[in-house]
Amino acid sequence: MMETTAYCGCKKCCEWHRGSWALLKLNFWDRYITKGKNKGKEYTGKTASGKDPQESYDGLLSVDTVTHPWKVPHRVAPPWLWLPEDGTIAADTRYYPFGTRMKIPGYGWGVVNDRGGAIKGPERLDLYFDSHKDALRWGRRRVKVRIER
Repeated sequence: MMETTAYCGCKKCCEWHRGSWALLKLNFWDRYITKGKNKGKEYTGKTASGKDPQESYDGLLSVDTVTHPWKVPHRVAPPWLWLPEDGTIAADTRYYPFGTRMKIPGYGWGVVNDRGGAIKGPERLDLYFDSHKDALRWGRRRVKVRIER
């Protein structure tokens, strides 16, 4: 059993703000980190492993399509939605190195591509969601995780 929490790329979850005071906030389109050792540096949205985060997606060619047939029209239209995609997981890389694949009930398959400041120990994971609303909906859950190295 592991304790899982959720995050997204918003400024509440990732602690960034728009614009630099050095430029009198005229560059409001740029994002800067607000806390920690990288405070003041530009926020790119990339994970610690240098990849773009993504939410787990079952795809058309999955069991989820059979159990939820009303999702077929949405998944058939663009061909890039046919195949499943692993989500991004933040974990303590001392226990789970980058590339470790895990199955989380209710989330799907994910790969450790990130590490979080508050994610310490072998029993904590942080799951990436595309929206803050979905991250709040997940909240904090204890689930049985299957680890595939």
